[in-house]
Amino acid sequence: MKTKFAITCLVFGALLGSTVAASAEEPTYASQTATFVKDSAITTTIKTKLASEHITSLERIHVDTDTNGVVWLTGSARTQEAADKAVSVARDTERVTAVHSDIKVRISD
Repeated sequence: MKTKFAITCLVFGALLGSTVAASAEEPTYASQTATFVKDSAITTTIKTKLASEHITSLERIHVDTDTNGVVWLTGSARTQEAADKAVSVARDTERVTAVHSDIKVRISD
């Protein structure tokens, strides 16, 4: 019985030790937090600008920003003009380096 207990303790100790070692190798999140805040700020700015345009189909457009300031637009718009307006708004936003649009025009939405 003592042998099983000792082996169990060794196994759990080895597992716990490797988890702690893996955690020690993780990068700090201070620099990643600053990047996330910057990227979410760009996304929020674009969403606010789109909402202020008062074009009903713009609410179905999703905005994501990667760590390099590249904006990805997805979703649907009722007209090509609305889709083009969303791209224009994103391009005219400060700190945006590029805009990729995958907006589908769907008249019946």
